[in-house]
Amino acid sequence: MTKEEKSVIIEELKGKFNSHDFFYVTDASGMTVEQVNAFRKLCFSKGIEYRVVKNSLIKKALETVEGDFSGFSTGGVLKGFSGILFTNESGKAPAQLLKEFHQKGIDKPVLKGASIAKSLFIGKESLDELSRIKSKNELIGEIIGLLQSPAKNVVSALKSGENKLAGLVKTLQDRG
Repeated sequence: MTKEEKSVIIEELKGKFNSHDFFYVTDASGMTVEQVNAFRKLCFSKGIEYRVVKNSLIKKALETVEGDFSGFSTGGVLKGFSGILFTNESGKAPAQLLKEFHQKGIDKPVLKGASIAKSLFIGKESLDELSRIKSKNELIGEIIGLLQSPAKNVVSALKSGENKLAGLVKTLQDRG
């Protein structure tokens, strides 16, 4: 690979790191071609981009991006075979995708590290935690539900009281 080709890949990665809030670094070494193709197909169906890139190019691209990604170098994330999953939809989508793929009996690709809004998660033990992260829309929905809850309680109390009040008035009128 020539220097020009490397610099093009570094610039492309830099653009992806800047434009994607969520990315995962995985190790897919030891996977068969059939398994890699199945994984790529699953990624495509979920709207997640998967790329295999040399660690040195990933490291150089991350050095030019705003944020501290030094944990990837010291945590051993950028060693061995590396593939990157990019998404802007949800921080948990790649984690759920990896778990779904592992349910097929294939223990690869293994999560090496992830960046969720520039917060680093290192190691495959982070996969369960990452799969439970709520998306922005889920959090907004929960907040709206919490804000609506008191108003709904008042309305339902008034409605239930309305029937009791009407019943009391009718009873008093019948006695009348």
